[in-house]
Amino acid sequence: MLRAYVGWDGRDALAFEVCRKSLVRHASKPVQVVPLKDWELRRRGLYWRGYRVDAGGQKWDDRDGTPFSTDFSFTRFLVPLIEGFGEDWVLFCDADMLWRADVGELMALADPDCAVMCVQHDHRPHEAEKMGGLKQTVYARKNWSSLMLIKPARCRALTKYAVNNQGGQWLHAMCWAAEEEIGALPEEWNWLEGWSRPELEPKLVHFTRGTPDMPGHEDAAYAGEWWAEIAEVKNQGLAVGKLPLAFGSRNANG
Repeated sequence: MLRAYVGWDGRDALAFEVCRKSLVRHASKPVQVVPLKDWELRRRGLYWRGYRVDAGGQKWDDRDGTPFSTDFSFTRFLVPLIEGFGEDWVLFCDADMLWRADVGELMALADPDCAVMCVQHDHRPHEAEKMGGLKQTVYARKNWSSLMLIKPARCRALTKYAVNNQGGQWLHAMCWAAEEEIGALPEEWNWLEGWSRPELEPKLVHFTRGTPDMPGHEDAAYAGEWWAEIAEVKNQGLAVGKLPLAFGSRNANG
């Protein structure tokens, strides 16, 4: 069974349901969807990174003073630790994604010589804001970490200390992996709405500027499919996986 971690933020709860439902519906093999919840990781002593929230609702990281958007901006990098640095490939993806193809096709692209695989975007958005007023930032390798195939055993630099103390750029630019171990995935597996080429048929749509339920994004490409998934969610519940206990092993103490 594939374990798929999906970022969870209370402001994106509806988006999470769309991501979860569409991922499972298209999957040809069993998938355990695990919501990556900030407070759960804090309660278990894995995460303690501090931040503040300004009057506009923007979050600012205490470590490097930079803005970030979601509760899973940094916690995604704990996935190898949660997995006990095991050998099996796992998946992480942001919540604001719509799956249109079988995740099994994606897993078939996993390169055994890689530590992590992602769509290697050159994403330089022109908008000043996203997601209902949050700051749109431009940084090296933006959106590379929004969908990752991860080989935990090759990501041992992602210790508790590193995830809680390293700067956001070090984490999101994948400085924790050797360059030759960062594999490339086809762009259709992380098609950025409003940025990726419209003629490219996406297997996964990423509403990185804002999901269709947010003002100004009602007419985004593939919004109709997104709302169709919402209708399905109302008619059918899906079991959500709990965080594995692998991080209690001796290999996870770092």
